[in-house]
Amino acid sequence: MKKINLLFVALTGILVIGFTTSASSQDWSQWRGANRDGKVTGFKAPKQWPAELDLKWKVAVGLGDASPVMAGGKLYSFGRVGADEVTMCLDATTGKELWQDKYTALAISGPSASVHPGPRSTPAVGDGKIVTLGIGGVITCLDASTGKLVWRNEDFTKDLQQFFTGVSPLIANGMCLMHLGGKMKGQIIAFDLKTGTQKWVCESDGPSYASLAMMTIGGKKQIVDLTSKNLIGIDPENGKIMWQFPAPVKGMFYNAPSPVVDGQTVFITGQGQGTVAVQIEKQGDVYAAKELWNNAELGTKWNTPVLKDGFLYGLSKEKKLYCMNAKTGATAWVDTKVQNDFGVIVDAGPVLIALPQSSNLVIYKPDEKAYSEVAVIKASDTPTFSYPILSGKNICVKDKDSLVMLAVK
Repeated sequence: MKKINLLFVALTGILVIGFTTSASSQDWSQWRGANRDGKVTGFKAPKQWPAELDLKWKVAVGLGDASPVMAGGKLYSFGRVGADEVTMCLDATTGKELWQDKYTALAISGPSASVHPGPRSTPAVGDGKIVTLGIGGVITCLDASTGKLVWRNEDFTKDLQQFFTGVSPLIANGMCLMHLGGKMKGQIIAFDLKTGTQKWVCESDGPSYASLAMMTIGGKKQIVDLTSKNLIGIDPENGKIMWQFPAPVKGMFYNAPSPVVDGQTVFITGQGQGTVAVQIEKQGDVYAAKELWNNAELGTKWNTPVLKDGFLYGLSKEKKLYCMNAKTGATAWVDTKVQNDFGVIVDAGPVLIALPQSSNLVIYKPDEKAYSEVAVIKASDTPTFSYPILSGKNICVKDKDSLVMLAVK
């Protein structure tokens, strides 16, 4: 059961390329950052990393695996406090609470409840709004400045995945997009951000614990979705499926890592299937997907790899950091040190930073020749299952039930 429990912490990713939001490039406003690619901007990595980080403030925000997000100098968290799911807005400098919204959450049971009782879906901030997806399927849109309720939708609380929700909302072009539904059948839905009305609905396989991505081919934007059975492309204007590539689950209940997009190539991975590169091409008036390469031996279990300078960096199903050539699929290196089942990785410019559930920040160089460790620094006394936020000389970490702001000196 312990291995199954870990499923819920890494399954909230949405990657977006080509859509625009109102977020600053230095904001970490949605899952995996403002551009949904795991790349950090505005962080000043020190030349010499300290042995430990200085605590600036710590605020209790509730249980859950949802990553915090930041926009316009404000931090937003989404967690479970008692019987409620609570969205909280804090001043990023001081940690002072500015507002909060709450509603009664679904009382969950089963293998996920004891270790991961709180929400897993990371909020999204854009166009002056913040959107959350609760563990029981409640969708909430709030005014990001005041916390005032804009709209709330409880129509998707009955047909849920086996381990409840895990898809993070995507805000783009005045819409909020997400894949909802149960294990066998689901819908990709575009909600109007201002009103909550459905602009279009795409009937599909059930959602996985991966999330939507965006890509652009020949000036045409496409939604990329790794469902429970297939990798598909969707027209964001009308919700019609444009292409499809089989991606059956292997050795897991669901696909977990989100697709990674690089131009016309989509990389997918997951336990039991290694890593696959899929090329999307336009042939006349239609699009087609074909396999470019397949590294059957190396892939992630829960986490989404980060792409940097033509190489994919991830944490393998064997719990080891690795580097893979994104053009050929060849394994560049696999570190010998065992980490944990779950761990996120961000591109912080001169360094890559991994945060496994051990709560140790693992800082290493983006080097395709060999693993080159720079430092390992303790970030929390409790397990971590969320992305850190790096800004200026600060690192914000969500631990078991709190947001912790740490200073890098």
